[in-house]
Amino acid sequence: MNIGILGGGQLGRMMALAGYPLDIACRIFEPAHESSAAQVTSRLQGEFDDYRTLFEFAQGLDAVTFEFENVPVNTARWLAERVPVFPPPEALAVAQDRIAEKTFFASLGIPVPPFAAVETRASFNDALSEIGLPAVLKTTRFGYDGKGQAVLKSHSEVESIWQLLGGRPLNYESFVPFDRELSIISVRGRDGEIVHYPLVENAHREGMLRRTTAPAPQLTTGLQKKAEEYARLVMERLHYVGVLAIELFEVKGELLVNEMAPRVHNSGHWTIEGAATSQFENHMRAIAGLPLGSTKPLGSAIMLNLIGQTPPLAKMLAIPGAHVHLYGKTPRANRKLGHVTLLGLEASVVTEQAGRLEALIG
Repeated sequence: MNIGILGGGQLGRMMALAGYPLDIACRIFEPAHESSAAQVTSRLQGEFDDYRTLFEFAQGLDAVTFEFENVPVNTARWLAERVPVFPPPEALAVAQDRIAEKTFFASLGIPVPPFAAVETRASFNDALSEIGLPAVLKTTRFGYDGKGQAVLKSHSEVESIWQLLGGRPLNYESFVPFDRELSIISVRGRDGEIVHYPLVENAHREGMLRRTTAPAPQLTTGLQKKAEEYARLVMERLHYVGVLAIELFEVKGELLVNEMAPRVHNSGHWTIEGAATSQFENHMRAIAGLPLGSTKPLGSAIMLNLIGQTPPLAKMLAIPGAHVHLYGKTPRANRKLGHVTLLGLEASVVTEQAGRLEALIG
């Protein structure tokens, strides 16, 4: 089977690697000159509106998927007229616009923080008055890893933040005093089968994911079932196929949905070593129409991102239970260069080993 992947970063790389044992060959399409995924699979380079090259890309493919949610919806729809595209283009359309996304969740009865669309200074003032402070002002499109957003804590910051972000479509959203950040990775097959990985706890710094603990500490059955129900509602409404990630806030034992990512996700990297079937293999199984694999965790896991620079490989591998993944990228500030998963049967031991690794990362 031949699968096309739109985008050539580390997620495409790991999808391609997961496909090989299943006799699935991948082909990458991307605009960038430097490509993590192209180091392990074939690729075509072109802009997403280069339909001549896209036509060439689609030849011989059994399905197409994507590794990031900013692929133009028109590109996905154009390809869907020629080859099956999973997840469906409509999932992209929802995830690319924060207002559309929050409105979609609310339509399903899924709780979200209070929000309002902002396009003018007048509507900004209305949102400020209605929702109040503290709040988060976000661009409705193209925000990622903390980009395109700012936290408003007091009225003295209003003017400067408007000068920073105003003049484009925005989402004004109540700041959530969450107890912790969680996410769930779910998978839906072509036949409608759905499986879920356990909720994980995430820690961010400077808008970027730094650490994922799986399963989330003190995870209750009720919390897991609630997250699974939210994922099921989203997937069934969208006729979804593939991996879906939903980021959530836990507030006093309740869940609020922050956003979704219609793709394999950084907070699911631990599944490569830490689950019976990785998110990447299950994504390939889903879009290929194959039975989904078990999502059972194989122990306790902590995943740490390597951002900007990487410690010496030998020092990382010297830590018991460490599984290192480097993405073949040129180092630069705030760039994800790899990740390390610490895996073991005892959560306390894994936490100790993660501390050793964090001391190396700095």
